[in-house]
Amino acid sequence: MTSNLVQKMNDTPKLTHVFKRDGTFVPYSRQRISNAIYRAAVAIGGRDKDKSEELAILIESIICQNYSNEHPPSVEEIQDIVEKVLIEEGHAAVAKHFILYRATQNDKRKAKLSKSTVHQGNIPYQKIYEVLVWASDHDLNSVEKVNQRIAMGDFGEICLESDAAYEYDVQAAAELISERDGNTKIVVVAGPSSSGKTTTTRKLAGYLGKKGMGLVELNIDHYFFDLEMHPVDEFGDYDFETPQALDLPLINKHIKQLLAGEEILIPKYDFSTGTRALNQTPMQIKPTDVILIDSLHGLYGEMLDGIDESTIFKVYIETLLQMKGANGKFIRWTDLRLMRRMIRDEQHRAYDPRQTLTHWHYVRNAELRNILPYINTADYIINGAVPYELPVMANRLLDHFREWEQDYKDDPRRVDAYLRAKRVREMLESFTPVTDESPIPETSHFREFIGGSIYDVH
Repeated sequence: MTSNLVQKMNDTPKLTHVFKRDGTFVPYSRQRISNAIYRAAVAIGGRDKDKSEELAILIESIICQNYSNEHPPSVEEIQDIVEKVLIEEGHAAVAKHFILYRATQNDKRKAKLSKSTVHQGNIPYQKIYEVLVWASDHDLNSVEKVNQRIAMGDFGEICLESDAAYEYDVQAAAELISERDGNTKIVVVAGPSSSGKTTTTRKLAGYLGKKGMGLVELNIDHYFFDLEMHPVDEFGDYDFETPQALDLPLINKHIKQLLAGEEILIPKYDFSTGTRALNQTPMQIKPTDVILIDSLHGLYGEMLDGIDESTIFKVYIETLLQMKGANGKFIRWTDLRLMRRMIRDEQHRAYDPRQTLTHWHYVRNAELRNILPYINTADYIINGAVPYELPVMANRLLDHFREWEQDYKDDPRRVDAYLRAKRVREMLESFTPVTDESPIPETSHFREFIGGSIYDVH
């Protein structure tokens, strides 16, 4: 090893942690890199530990130039660097064995992934269990443990750990899609309101693009019927949560035309006026392109009726939080999504959070009828919940829920809003509020709701 490299390492800030593929937050160790290289060398008859350590130091210098404690590398990214350095430094035989070992481990992981969508009826038990184990391993399975970690100054670490687990899910879905050897013509990202579909779609497109897949997004939001065509209740609130709020026959027709190589004219929906203009934006895809659809009702049968199921890969995302509140009961997934939608709609759609609360019964009814029954048709399930969102919501929304609880306490027409406000208020009061949101990465899908995302999500 040259003195220049030693000096370079002395000047390079050291990493303290990396992320495993399953989202586990683990300490960084150069020794693990050295051991992996040495094992590969031994497999072909080599026994030079000093050379393994020298190569590990070189690899570490490259890692530290490209990553930091704020943006740590994944194990897979480190392995990519190991392969590259081994080949460039003239150790092709060692690199070959390292690559073969890595491929074997990947095969084992894929076998595990194929079981991760096991569910009975519309409940993904296997996925829920995996999320629960992850939460327990990270001391994030109860409000008390979350508060303890925040008190220890771990909020930034919680953000990194949670986002790594979510990224693993997205990468796993991309890997399964890419393994279909070009047979996939449509990728659907579906899930209930405010589960994180938009950012997940952007991230999935990025991963698939790196694998050489051409993706063209079909924006289903432009297929809403005019708002005045939706049912309206006694309060003047429109029910636009059902699949029938969308022009499903036109969506289905346009998808079939795109797959046949024809040009279509996409309508344009104006959310500010609640009106749609037909035949506005031309769209056509190449034979090798894949249609990417982000839709609340992406699993609903009529949208893709008559299209070969073997050409469709369906991703389902839900806030599968596994955390017990102060009352000993698991926090409801729907309450997370309610709060997300309140903040997003207030910031980006000029929609009062109170309106979101009073409208939520429409959201839940539509989910129970038209979304949840189709979970068992999904090819892969992503957990869109992040434990750190609750302390953030406690800071942003607790006072609102206190106010709404009192406002609707004696209103017989707003029983649903009252009970929901009371439950969420009690839950948020148990969390230590977090006011500094800067540790939340710009790449986090949670920023789709609170703002500051690097993705075009609105």
